[in-house]
Amino acid sequence: MTTTTHPVTADPELSPPPRRRRGGRGDALVRYGFVAPAAIYLALFFGFPIVKNFTMSFQEYTSATFFTGEAPFNGLANYLAVFNDPIFIKALVNTAIFTVVSIAGQFVIGMGLALFFRKSFPLSAFLRSMLLLPWLLPMIVSAAVWRWILEQDSGILNQFLSAIGVISSPIPWLTSSDTALIAVVMVNIWLGIPFNVVLLYSGLQAIPTELYEAGEIDGATGWKSFRYITLPLLRPVVSVVLLLGVIYTIKVLDLILGLTGGGPANATQTIATRSYEMSFIEFDFGQGAALGNVLIVIALLFAVVYLRANARSAKNG
Repeated sequence: MTTTTHPVTADPELSPPPRRRRGGRGDALVRYGFVAPAAIYLALFFGFPIVKNFTMSFQEYTSATFFTGEAPFNGLANYLAVFNDPIFIKALVNTAIFTVVSIAGQFVIGMGLALFFRKSFPLSAFLRSMLLLPWLLPMIVSAAVWRWILEQDSGILNQFLSAIGVISSPIPWLTSSDTALIAVVMVNIWLGIPFNVVLLYSGLQAIPTELYEAGEIDGATGWKSFRYITLPLLRPVVSVVLLLGVIYTIKVLDLILGLTGGGPANATQTIATRSYEMSFIEFDFGQGAALGNVLIVIALLFAVVYLRANARSAKNG
């Protein structure tokens, strides 16, 4: 006797509904929980100072405000006072010279040292680590050391130049309006070289050596190898180095204050130092905030223009 069994088909109306995924809302809360500390930190320590500086630039915010609590709205009066300040044009020109020459010097020397350290030789790692010392020292310490080096009468630089016969009389590096800006730029280049070397050296290490070997077969050696292999592949790193360098250099304050204080005769006065003077020496915080906003706008304009130009060149190949 044969028994035939038929498969049992479940009634779709009686089958249990599909289970919903649990934790969807909880996962979102977890993600927001991880983001919240960073968002709060940015809002408190970046957003609030920027907003406060912006509002102060439209107020008559002086030292009396700390006692009375009153900061009357004065519209564009602070910006008009800043633009009519006789030192403003001088500070703007000095800022441009200081930034352009510093970035150019740091990048050229940094690129040369990065290419030099790319080759293997004894004590290479030790020399690279020693090169980081200027970057590790506090800015005010570096300024104090260089102020001693550049001293007119007892500075080691003048003594060295006199010993080898380059100069016949000491050069007033920091006390003459003709040489003060040159001295400040020279020190800032010295401080920025390690930053350029570290990033450019890392970018060079990421370029495959096989490309250089293939280039040698096609005759791309020396300058041609650098132009057609190194520079195109190093373009993203160069963009970051130049952009960060400009944003950092354009707001340098403590170095100039430690070396010259903006003098002599405003020869080393920049927008950053002038904003500091207005706020903490003249105690006109409204005008100081207005000049600080001008500096922010200049940095943002440069960043936008440079990034657009770099994106266009990368698109065109």
